[in-house]
Amino acid sequence: MRAERRSGAWPAIATIAGVAITLALGNWQLDRAAEKRALKARYEAQAAQPPIDLGSVALDASEVALRRIRAKGVFEPRYAVYVDNRIHRGTPGYHVVMPLKLEHADRYVLVNRGWVPRRSSRSDLPDVRTPPGPVSVSGIAVIPTSRTLELSDKVIEGAIWQNLTIERYRAAMPLAIQPFVLRQDSALEDGLVRSWDAPDFGIDKHYGYAFQWFALALTTFAFYAVTRFPRRPRAQA
Repeated sequence: MRAERRSGAWPAIATIAGVAITLALGNWQLDRAAEKRALKARYEAQAAQPPIDLGSVALDASEVALRRIRAKGVFEPRYAVYVDNRIHRGTPGYHVVMPLKLEHADRYVLVNRGWVPRRSSRSDLPDVRTPPGPVSVSGIAVIPTSRTLELSDKVIEGAIWQNLTIERYRAAMPLAIQPFVLRQDSALEDGLVRSWDAPDFGIDKHYGYAFQWFALALTTFAFYAVTRFPRRPRAQA
């Protein structure tokens, strides 16, 4: 008798556990959506602030991320890197990231100058027109991260890099750089494409995942209720 009671309790225990887990996952997705909403609000607030003029002082990346940045200086093409596997309108190419030596300073800032198509041979780098003298550039400060798929163990092949992080660049190049990348959106006659997509914070995605988890919780409970308490047939008159 006791064994039957214990075996009959397992479906209820499994249902309670399943509902609890799916509700927790749904609430976690709602929390993630709230975090992304806060990040979006921060981005909009940062974009509305006046631009920062770069100088010799090293800035705090967390304080300037997503802020508008202005910089004056001279590009150093010999320290440029070509970030691979960047697609523009279905065409593979590179993002050209080049250090700009800041005016009146011994410090550089990495500038993502834009996109250029790849040539048929990977060993043949594309020609990039670079002004020989001082330039003024402006754009958004972004912090590249390492949470990106690496297609092979060869993450650096000469000037071609699979991905770019500040730490990786500092380890490879003998330059004092700011801890972010200036994603250029100002005009410059160089033939590069600067068509940056607005950041997708994925808020709707998290709401969608939350709905799925809550729906699964409801389905789990409904299945248990239907199978545990089946409807009795109506008595014949």
